[in-house]
Amino acid sequence: MIWVMQIYLKDVAKYTDQEVTVRGWLTDKSSKGKLHFLKLRDGTGFIQATVFKNDVSEEDFELAKHLTQETSLAVTGTVRADARAPGGFELGVKSLRVFAAPVEEYPITPKEHGVEFLLDYRHLHLRHRKPWAISRIRDEIQRAIHDFFHARGFLRFDAPFFMPTAVEGTTNLFEISLFEEEKAYLSQSGQLYAEAGAMAYGKVYTFGPTFRAEKSKTRRHLLEFWMIEPEVAFNDWQDNMRLQEDFVSYLVGRALENCKTELEMLERDISKLEPTASGNFPRISYDDAIKLIAEKISGNSLPEGVDTLEPVPWGEDFGAPHETTVGSNFDRPVMIHSYPAAIKAFYMQPQAHDARLAACNDMIAPEGYGEIIGGSERIHDYDLLKSRILEHGLPLEAFDWYLDLRKYGSVPHSGFGLGLERTIAWICGIPHLREAIPFPRMLTRMKP
Repeated sequence: MIWVMQIYLKDVAKYTDQEVTVRGWLTDKSSKGKLHFLKLRDGTGFIQATVFKNDVSEEDFELAKHLTQETSLAVTGTVRADARAPGGFELGVKSLRVFAAPVEEYPITPKEHGVEFLLDYRHLHLRHRKPWAISRIRDEIQRAIHDFFHARGFLRFDAPFFMPTAVEGTTNLFEISLFEEEKAYLSQSGQLYAEAGAMAYGKVYTFGPTFRAEKSKTRRHLLEFWMIEPEVAFNDWQDNMRLQEDFVSYLVGRALENCKTELEMLERDISKLEPTASGNFPRISYDDAIKLIAEKISGNSLPEGVDTLEPVPWGEDFGAPHETTVGSNFDRPVMIHSYPAAIKAFYMQPQAHDARLAACNDMIAPEGYGEIIGGSERIHDYDLLKSRILEHGLPLEAFDWYLDLRKYGSVPHSGFGLGLERTIAWICGIPHLREAIPFPRMLTRMKP
């Protein structure tokens, strides 16, 4: 028996003109006389395998004729370079072996299906080209996150998912009943615990799922999503913005470098991403952002997707259409800084020259994708932080440990949170966050 090398499709270019075996699944099939064209996937890539009657046994030719979608099989053949083939290669089949055929017709056929139908079959839809490409990009971005921070001396620091109270606010907490009628809440953020880590290790980052009980059906919201939250001792809010810029430009650069095939599969216009990889993100104040929005309204020059827009009175936060309007003026993310402290979280440091303003910023992605980062310098004064907790109506006893961080060698420090799914949606050019995570959890969706 002649041994034939088994390969993964991601490596197919290394084996041109060699005989190999590929194990995978049939995604589609067509026939023309003495030819069967099998489209295969193996989890790492896709290829067309051509079954020519004169090259295989009669049994294998007949077997190929009756294969159905998602049959698992092993195909042995010769790798051929072909510029006309998707991916530039095809497999000239010599033999094939079936592992298992579907017990009934596969529900996702090569035709258009509605969004809700595909979400109902999300566990199967993940096998298809678009979600495959998105998941590969998500994987690359997650590895890039770890590489970025580890190269800069950060410690990965794990925060708990059960919290005694809110971090951002009390209106969007998921409440959990514990033993003896005690209550806890699913984490909105790992930030507070990351601050403890920064005081112990200098610079840390948390990376994990977070939960927001927002009754929102917009394309920018999920009930469960992943956050990356670095905290750095001795960094002020300007240092924080520089770190954000370096981080996001690095992530986009990695996607452009290592995910060319996936971005092409998604038909992503990479020219829209290339400016981000070079850095140099613009920075504008909250006041200047309000002026820019007013100019766009008065000039009737709202961006695509924003039909009407109300001016923003000073002291109110921006909505998604306002973020889209500001972001549309730039070819890369823009940082809006110096928001009114009254509309921001209790832990944000006021600016030295004007206590009405927080030493904070939001990063707005272009092309209508909105906020992908929120960050700030944190209050490091014990008395000021205590007063802010009380002003926000939060239970002081739940933050006694957090206040302790300001008792013993407190220092200025800052950090930010990047929403993974929002960032992936923007990089991939997809319209909804539900596509950026394997199994989305939304107001209307808990299955599968």
